[in-house]
Amino acid sequence: MELLESPTRKYAWGSHTAIATLQGRPAPTDDPEAELWMGAHPASPSRLAVSGMSLVDAVAADPETLLGPRNVERFGLRLPFLLKVLAAAQPLSLQAHPDLERARERFAAGHASYVDAWHKPEMLVAVTEFDALCGFRDPATTARDLAALNVPRLKATIDALSQPDPARALRDAVRGLLGQPDPELVADVVAASRPGELISDLAAQYPGDTGVIVATLLNRVRLRPSEAVWMPAGNLHAYLQGVGVEIMAASDNVLRGGLTPKHVDVEELLGVLRFEVLQDPVTRPVALAPGLTSYPVPIEDFTLHRAVLSAETPAVRFPAGGPRIVLCLRGTLRVDDGVVPVALTQGQAAFAPASRPELAVSGTGEAYQAATP
Repeated sequence: MELLESPTRKYAWGSHTAIATLQGRPAPTDDPEAELWMGAHPASPSRLAVSGMSLVDAVAADPETLLGPRNVERFGLRLPFLLKVLAAAQPLSLQAHPDLERARERFAAGHASYVDAWHKPEMLVAVTEFDALCGFRDPATTARDLAALNVPRLKATIDALSQPDPARALRDAVRGLLGQPDPELVADVVAASRPGELISDLAAQYPGDTGVIVATLLNRVRLRPSEAVWMPAGNLHAYLQGVGVEIMAASDNVLRGGLTPKHVDVEELLGVLRFEVLQDPVTRPVALAPGLTSYPVPIEDFTLHRAVLSAETPAVRFPAGGPRIVLCLRGTLRVDDGVVPVALTQGQAAFAPASRPELAVSGTGEAYQAATP
């Protein structure tokens, strides 16, 4: 195993304290720090602490050892997942991600909204209480809630949401709102809402953005620590506030519909969205052994395991599974790959190549392992 030095991404919605505190640096920071990236994404790769070589270059130099022959065959000369610590002090954009077929097709055609040929399914596990919007709720319920505001200009949206077919109701409502920006409608809805509600809070940051109203079509999810949200292709979502561990396929294809100063592509977003009701957006951990849980997902790009070590459970074994990154979220841990063990303190991460067996983790604290199945 080798320790990693990983970059921090600075975005306006990030926190001045969360990631710095995790890594034991002075806080508050001058700039907001939004994401800690651990992986081999070309935009911000981690580096091996001893050699200083980027993980991208290390993979290119010895892909069969680091990735394993099966992963090279499946994913090419690339680490297929990216692990992050995400710290949201303000809401992120209203967004979704394409499936693999569409990403390959659009990227090959040179579509401006696609930066690579990969999909980006992702999952976020709450470290603190985490507030998010994830997946569509029952459109009939949303129609009743919007009708209660008594805003005449909302009639077209309410009528669309009241259609008996949920898929058509959601599609027509979202297309009507995002396809025809109407700042006056947003102002009327905000005026009819109470301070402190979702609409008012979002509109304070994005005045006149119809994404404020689209947000009411989504499930409001308040995760407790260790709970997660799973976001497959086509799932409309937005993070609102909190700190979490996020794992995703190693892509940067994001289609935004609002609540952002970044590029918005409404037509392409509408083309990838899954207009279906998500009854329960929360994913809960599955216990595998004392101190060890997993977060199963129906894809081949990644798996995620969490270990919590204490006096009662001083050691666990992370399962083998291709290349792995282990993040120490708190405490002090020893991770042994059978060759060269490493000591991890809070905020540190290490990389284990595919050729290593199960990883023995001991100490006191909490760790996550990102791997391939």
